[in-house]
Amino acid sequence: MFHHRHGCGWPLLLLLLGFPFDESSLLRGEAAAAGSHRVVLYPESATVSSIVSSKYRTAFHFQPPKNWINGTSGPLYYKGLYHLFYQYNPGSVVPGNKTWAHSVSTDLVNWLRLETALDRTEPYDAKGCWSGSVTVLADGRPAILYTGADDVKNQAQCIAFPSNSSDPYLREWTKPSSNPVIRPDGPGLNPRQFRDPTTGWTGPDGQWRIAVGAELDGYSAALLYKSEDFVSWSRVDHPLYSSNSSTMWECPDFFAALPGNTSGLDLSAATPSGAKHVLKMSLDSCDKYMVGVYDLEADKFAPDNVVDDRRLWLRIDYGNYFASKSFFDAKKGRRIIWGWANESDSSSDDAAKGWAGIQAIPRTIWLDSDGNQLLQWPVEEIESLRRNEISHQGIELKKGDMFEIKGTDTLQADVEIEFEPGTMDEADAFDPSWLLDTEKHCREADASAPGGLGPFGLVVLASDDMEEHTAVHFRVYKSKHKHVILMCSDLRRSSLRSGLYTPAYGGFFEFDIEKERKISLRTLIDRSAVESFGGGGRVCIMARVYPVALVDDRGARMYAFNNGTTTVMVSQLKAWSMRRAHMNVKKG
Repeated sequence: MFHHRHGCGWPLLLLLLGFPFDESSLLRGEAAAAGSHRVVLYPESATVSSIVSSKYRTAFHFQPPKNWINGTSGPLYYKGLYHLFYQYNPGSVVPGNKTWAHSVSTDLVNWLRLETALDRTEPYDAKGCWSGSVTVLADGRPAILYTGADDVKNQAQCIAFPSNSSDPYLREWTKPSSNPVIRPDGPGLNPRQFRDPTTGWTGPDGQWRIAVGAELDGYSAALLYKSEDFVSWSRVDHPLYSSNSSTMWECPDFFAALPGNTSGLDLSAATPSGAKHVLKMSLDSCDKYMVGVYDLEADKFAPDNVVDDRRLWLRIDYGNYFASKSFFDAKKGRRIIWGWANESDSSSDDAAKGWAGIQAIPRTIWLDSDGNQLLQWPVEEIESLRRNEISHQGIELKKGDMFEIKGTDTLQADVEIEFEPGTMDEADAFDPSWLLDTEKHCREADASAPGGLGPFGLVVLASDDMEEHTAVHFRVYKSKHKHVILMCSDLRRSSLRSGLYTPAYGGFFEFDIEKERKISLRTLIDRSAVESFGGGGRVCIMARVYPVALVDDRGARMYAFNNGTTTVMVSQLKAWSMRRAHMNVKKG
């Protein structure tokens, strides 16, 4: 058993212990301590270094050498290679002039950059080849469905086929003269809100089906289309699903999953008995989803729970994560999801840097054993980058304790921790109204606010003087019949730079803590990316941060901490330095 109070972190420890402080004087290098006197925490900050630095480029998250990227468009596994198509502006760091850029990998970690798959060559996609998907047809050929935007940004769905389907790299694609194959025809459609076709699936009648995100009569809908040959499409007289809670769903995704089974299901095969379906949509700057049943006879999706207030809908990720797309990995029989994380600095910063946007780590995604929510975990291949493992067991963290994690590259690290509370008796009562605004609650219940059981967690990318740090932490609450855990990723003190978006992200998850006992946290730190998975993947939070200390070569510290009344045991802590991946090397 190890009980440690680390002296180096005393400025943050003062905050963690809950002493009151004045935000404005904190910026000047002072904070209010208990009593009438003041304690100087930080020296006057020197001039902040320029954000134009290659040191903010990630080492193992996917990103091209330069310019703007956004959502994943059509991931697939084909002839021994993983293909990632993504939205890319080849001439600028701002959105616009979208193309389908293309990279391939054998391991989802190291990537070769290929020629652009789809460019703006036709009147129907003059303003962009927008998001879509790839479907492998019955004859083994892949087909791209994408949204084309014309000169006035009216949208239609278009198709492309590989020029040579025997080429495992799929380097060249052809747009047939039949394009666009789906136009925004019919009553109630807005031609400027009609995009992002899903991967296709077959129904019991043998016909193909896809869904398209749309505004229908002023409401959001996943429109349903059918085809015998994947080229000629007809709109079904009802949507796959619609909701009056918003006006438009972007980037819909639809797939089947077996509760409690980490294996994925191929949409081109028959859905097994007991499977459920997931409908994912992008709105409110995040990706949300519903779990339910796909009625094959009626050709409709029915959620298990219809929730009118979309603030309460389940989320794929509670942080900086949008426009995700999943695919069935035939190589390993799993479903993988990819999402985009944009920059949280300013557009002028991006222009100066010359690049904007990354992809989150690809994640295996599956339904929990109850069939109520999705679980996610980084693909196992990312562990190939691990080196220099350190391990600790039996670390006892009393209120105010911090344990420094040493021996790891704290700028590029993979950390796994299991926290084991000694007792549940001190857990504070849960207020369901917090679910309506988890970020607000994370701001109020932050690492400096002591609770009964929590906050406890990780402090990462912390400067020596603690002026900069990012806290990823848990807080346990008790409701009538269960425990509810709040997970936060608080960026408000992540950087001394001005003009950054630094929220306190957060999400809740239910947890049978009496049965499972241990609360797990895995955090991948990759320079300007902090990607965290709580409770075995029940809550995921992707974040972007820009600490000045990283550019100034002052290093960064990392701590496990507890600021709750109840003592927490770290039963297991493992951390690895992460090697740099080969990212978007140009293939000759």
